[in-house]
Amino acid sequence: MDMVIEAVEEAFEEYGKGRTIMPAKIYLPLEQYQGDFRAMPAFVGGSAGLKWVNVHPRNRIKTGLPTVMAVIIYSDPETGFPLAIMDGTIITNYRTGAAGAVASKYLARKESRSLGLVGCGAQAQTQLEAISKFFDLGIVRIFSPSQDCMNAFVAKNKEFYPEKTSLEEAVNSDIVCTTTPVKNSIVNREWIKEGTHINAIGADAKGKEELDPAILLIAKVVVDDIAQASHSGEIHVPIAKGIYRKENVYAALGEIVAGTKPGREGDEITVFDSTGLAIQDVATAEVIVEEAKRLGVGSEIDLVCQQWANL
Repeated sequence: MDMVIEAVEEAFEEYGKGRTIMPAKIYLPLEQYQGDFRAMPAFVGGSAGLKWVNVHPRNRIKTGLPTVMAVIIYSDPETGFPLAIMDGTIITNYRTGAAGAVASKYLARKESRSLGLVGCGAQAQTQLEAISKFFDLGIVRIFSPSQDCMNAFVAKNKEFYPEKTSLEEAVNSDIVCTTTPVKNSIVNREWIKEGTHINAIGADAKGKEELDPAILLIAKVVVDDIAQASHSGEIHVPIAKGIYRKENVYAALGEIVAGTKPGREGDEITVFDSTGLAIQDVATAEVIVEEAKRLGVGSEIDLVCQQWANL
């Protein structure tokens, strides 16, 4: 996680300095299967790649498969040669956790000691792991409508002594991470105390919404990418309803990491609207490829047949 956080923070800095290329995320909605695919290409730090990822919220119940699965193709930007194909599922989880940690580093109060997790799945797991790298967490509150999920989360994270609470109690924390697939806001404005930082992770497609729009109206809102967030992030539904305006967004996280805009100022409420950027995936893929080379792991295969490559 330390390596991923470093790579993701550097990717946001490159983005903030205008040194990345990242076309808009492409969605392939499949309503008949209650899911979708997303294609995410990017170039950052001299590396290029593409993530092909699905989101099927009912997988756990129907098939036992993960909600999110992904494959990443990592290529040489100079020649186009495919250098690696790798699982992108763990990369998605880790880079999303890293983004929440980087956002918290710049937007949460330095003395933050309590973390509230709304949702107890894979994304909540990496949010906890990453944020704990920056903050000495004395209290971890968790909420899920599934008792089984909460019990499993507690068993897996005994060193943090997670407390199973109500939703209202969970968000009464210094840092709050929402990682649910809901389409109707579940976090009420009156539950959020001054000085709270919120990582809004779950809203990453049209129609998804976790936060009461009233929170956005009084908070300093930071997005990962303004175009992506306004079409599929936490701010999307309030914008579509005319409750919130794109112009109300304070900054992109990359601007803050690059130092062109300040982060937290005083005892304000801050929100990071995370939709997930391809630059995070490519930056993490580079770390993994280089580490695999160093450790001598992975399988060497010929992806380009030489008899055709010369035609």
